[in-house]
Amino acid sequence: MINNARIEELKEEVGEEDLAEVIELFCEEVEEVLEGLDRVTAGEMAAQLHFLKGSALNIGLEAVSELCKTEEARLKADPTQMPDITAIRSTYAASKDVLFQA
Repeated sequence: MINNARIEELKEEVGEEDLAEVIELFCEEVEEVLEGLDRVTAGEMAAQLHFLKGSALNIGLEAVSELCKTEEARLKADPTQMPDITAIRSTYAASKDVLFQA
């Protein structure tokens, strides 16, 4: 679910105190995007999933990143099939809980 090695890299790069701030900012941005997914077009959805995929990977949320990658690919293959937003939201929520314990 969480790439602990990535979390440790981030701690070394920015320091533990600043990492907490980075994680908070990340969560604010991601939650804003997740809240708006119900109201976007298929094209905007693909862009939002791409953003979520990269952001989650950067902060170490591998499960979220992989799910967004899968859903983005599915959407690109068939723009009429909307992604499983509920799964993305629940995976993020579970990952967030683990992230704050890291």
